[in-house]
Amino acid sequence: MNFIRTDIEDVIIIEPKVHGDDRGYFVETFRQDKLEEFLGFKVNFCQDNESKSSKGVLRGLHYQLTPAAQTKLVRVIKGRVLDVAVDIREGSPTFGRFVSVELSGENKRQLFVPRGFAHAFVVLEDDTVFAYKVDNYYSPKNDRGIAFDDVAIGVDWVIDRELLKLSDKDTKQPLLKDADLFSYGDKLYD
Repeated sequence: MNFIRTDIEDVIIIEPKVHGDDRGYFVETFRQDKLEEFLGFKVNFCQDNESKSSKGVLRGLHYQLTPAAQTKLVRVIKGRVLDVAVDIREGSPTFGRFVSVELSGENKRQLFVPRGFAHAFVVLEDDTVFAYKVDNYYSPKNDRGIAFDDVAIGVDWVIDRELLKLSDKDTKQPLLKDADLFSYGDKLYD
């Protein structure tokens, strides 16, 4: 596996090695020991999630507050998404900045989104299957979000706004300046 630091050091692109021939391919999609060796701390994933979406679906920007904050390891099994992680740690030198990466069933890239970041993705082709690991269970009372179209963040979702498909929940999220956030100095991992 190849681990690539992004412009926001804590957000990591993971490129697994794909072994293919005329029969198909084999890929090791997760190695906890290699990930922890690269990160320098332990991550204990406890749940896998999967969604299927049509082109134009935008899910996010989502996160959970402490004590239910979540690290996510996201990937696409089939199709393509533009995946986005936004630093929402007040006081961070990269506060309000984001990383966006195209993930696809073809490129097999993954994105490691640590605690203290909001996460979203927009689907770029029909019948896209998105999968991710989390290190804390879903907690409705700690569930939060930020407006996907907050100009203070400025994500280019690459799909015309009128073609985006959002949940009712995602159309009513607060702006970054009004959201419940993390502090840069908070200890987010054991």
